Amino acid sequence: MASRTISKDIITLKGSAAIVGEFFDLICSILYNRGVYPEESFAKVKKYGLTMLLTQDDGVKSFIASLTSQLSEWLESGKLQRVVLVIMSKATSEVLERWNFNIETDAEVVEKGVIREKSDKEIMREIQAIMRQIASCITYLPCLDEPCVFDVLAYTDKDVAVPFTWIESDAKLIQNPQMVKLHSFDTKIHKVDTLVSYKNDEWDEQ
Repeated sequence: MASRTISKDIITLKGSAAIVGEFFDLICSILYNRGVYPEESFAKVKKYGLTMLLTQDDGVKSFIASLTSQLSEWLESGKLQRVVLVIMSKATSEVLERWNFNIETDAEVVEKGVIREKSDKEIMREIQAIMRQIASCITYLPCLDEPCVFDVLAYTDKDVAVPFTWIESDAKLIQNPQMVKLHSFDTKIHKVDTLVSYKNDEWDEQ
């Protein structure tokens, strides 16, 4: 008698937190595409089936590694609401761009430990779509023609214990920004919606 084995694409809270936490390595790709650091300080790697750029600057590498580790911890506890990459003028600290990653967490998974089903391939395809949009950002974002620096903001539940390496910050908003909504991805436990807002020079000229 013939038989067959049916496998399910199970995803757990811990696994989902790891996927989303690692996703924030993409900060390096944004820094590269927006010219925040020189091209020679990045190296090409294969990730998500795409060629990505990762920083070789020791200080930035250490920062990103520490960041993704902390974000994964908050994601696993269901306490992380949003992550924002802020790009600012080095000379004036004026905010030029805000890359917003809004995070929705399945409360039932966090509270009851239930599992969800979604294939790794499907999640990867959704992440690939975001990465391609970031790679093409120079076609829809204004040129950053001055030296820039970056910061990362994390919005968490109020009851979260914040490590001493993190400090309270203002929202670093842009007045009357232009906005571009990017693709989202969903692990069935964490959904990440992406939006970039940037300074509207036309408004400043009025």
